[in-house]
Amino acid sequence: MYRVREWNRGDVDRLLEAFRWDELAWQESDVPHTPDEALDWIARREILAKEKDVHGFVVVDGTDRALGHVQVSVSSRRHDFGWLSYWTHPAEQGRGVASAGARLATEFAFAELDLYRVETGHRINNPGSCVAARRAGFRPEGIERAKLRYGTSRYDTAAHARLVTDPVEGVAEGVCGA
Repeated sequence: MYRVREWNRGDVDRLLEAFRWDELAWQESDVPHTPDEALDWIARREILAKEKDVHGFVVVDGTDRALGHVQVSVSSRRHDFGWLSYWTHPAEQGRGVASAGARLATEFAFAELDLYRVETGHRINNPGSCVAARRAGFRPEGIERAKLRYGTSRYDTAAHARLVTDPVEGVAEGVCGA
């Protein structure tokens, strides 16, 4: 149903729509506001992959329409681990886009990047992200107090990880911090 691919010029409008969502825009440091800035954002995905070992993909459905973004950053080659991040276009939330993208990007991390462990995390007040992580096979590992700061507010986060030996199935349903 869902797959990941590289971002391309045809995704500009959907990318700009997603970044108009306040929830996404205030969390990101690189927010495109114009079609040219969106094209630059897309072009940087290739540069980040080559120069920084940061691999970003668009999540699409059968119509090849951009539904969200997923990214794996290699954190340590010595210890073979990386960091997963994801977001879903606001109009597509609740359809399993984030969990599918997270699962596909993690499989890429294990198979293509030869990682052993992939970590992710989210604000406690974002229960949808917790559900997505669990459905992608990420086991909860704990709460990190006041880890993130947006503006003047600090947020606790839930830490999750998936090992190459972990099956996707078997993670208890539920919301972190509940």
